[in-house]
Amino acid sequence: MPILQQILFVALFIVATWLFTKKAGEIKRNIFLGRPEDRSDNPSKRWKNVLLLALGQKKMFKNPLVAFLHLIIYGGFIIINIEVLELLLDGLLGTHRLFLPLLGNYYAFIINVFESLAVLVTLVCVVFLTRRNIIKLKRFANKDLEGWPKSDANYILITEIVLMSLFLLMNATDQAIQLKGSEHYKTTGSLFFSSFISPYFSNIPLSSLVVIERICWWLHIIGIFTFLNYLPYSKHLHIVLAFPNAYYSRLNAIGQMSNMPSVQNEVLYAMQPELAPTNANPPEKFGAKDVFDLSWKNLMDAYSCTECGRCTSACPANITGKLLSPRKIMMATRDRLEEVGMNINQNKAFVDDGKSLIQNYIGIEELRACTTCNACVEECPVSISPLDIIMELRRALIMEDSNAPQEWNSTFSNIENNFAPWKFAPDDRANWINEMPNN
Repeated sequence: MPILQQILFVALFIVATWLFTKKAGEIKRNIFLGRPEDRSDNPSKRWKNVLLLALGQKKMFKNPLVAFLHLIIYGGFIIINIEVLELLLDGLLGTHRLFLPLLGNYYAFIINVFESLAVLVTLVCVVFLTRRNIIKLKRFANKDLEGWPKSDANYILITEIVLMSLFLLMNATDQAIQLKGSEHYKTTGSLFFSSFISPYFSNIPLSSLVVIERICWWLHIIGIFTFLNYLPYSKHLHIVLAFPNAYYSRLNAIGQMSNMPSVQNEVLYAMQPELAPTNANPPEKFGAKDVFDLSWKNLMDAYSCTECGRCTSACPANITGKLLSPRKIMMATRDRLEEVGMNINQNKAFVDDGKSLIQNYIGIEELRACTTCNACVEECPVSISPLDIIMELRRALIMEDSNAPQEWNSTFSNIENNFAPWKFAPDDRANWINEMPNN
């Protein structure tokens, strides 16, 4: 590689890496704007979740065909990155096919595996584009995805197709150059898919072939750097965050609510003051009104959301026409968190903008529609819990703003006065026995 190209590559590499690192740092900062929460218990079980849920995609296999197609893209993305490593080293060192002398006869086998994956990934991306834009599956045609979210998914799939096509075209022209005996292009051995394409370049002059191969190489590596820096702004950030999110997922039984000790203390003060701790400080606030009041894990969930819509498709409230969409809850939380992050970037610290997650991003009617059935949590392939966020927001509505439907207020009043949801004095609660026959 000429020294000028090498210098240009190094400059491109430094800029792309710096931009990605800067944005990754902002995302980490945004996540830890949330409240502290300890998720360090039982590390063996947590690593098991990483292997099964993130790496093994266990939940995806509820639909085996879709899981298999997704696994092809996922496996292709991971394995082809080995090929990207060679491209990076070639660019930094000014070499061409650096690993060829090291791997010898195994090199052709490995590149053939990469090419097979590239073809499969291309075909699967076409299938997924068809599902989204032609067949229009219901969960992809939902109003949650109107505008940018729909375009985002299409951009990623199209980018994958372009990158895989450039990889195959680069190898095919490389093969054609090898057949013409160019000294710089060492013989790699037979490449199955490239061998189908390379004959179409046989009549092109060597100098032109080199230009085509170099254009494909540069476009491929520029595309990879562009994809790298697009990733933090896209729902496809889950490619990275699925692993820590699976590790820090909740380990207790599904359906077990996380109780607030401060709430429990308040109840004890009201009903059994003799059992209430005497040294407990009252909480500053109950529940969450904005992203600052959620835990860091809730905020990591928002960044990890794949926007696949499986949670919303399983939500009984959504199925029956209610406004609630668990996917929209996660997307809204992420949007608010990004807005807060931009506020901090501009002002060096958060300046009150008069907005909050409740009202401005998530409506009260949405929150009230939730039945807390955990269907959304069960369906999520990357261990996200929209329910945790919903519960915290509802706590703030009820305990901070006294904002609850009249039916709920009646129930609360009965519990407070009668120690039960029903409007019966405790002494009269067993009177129904007197109405039983033969009593």
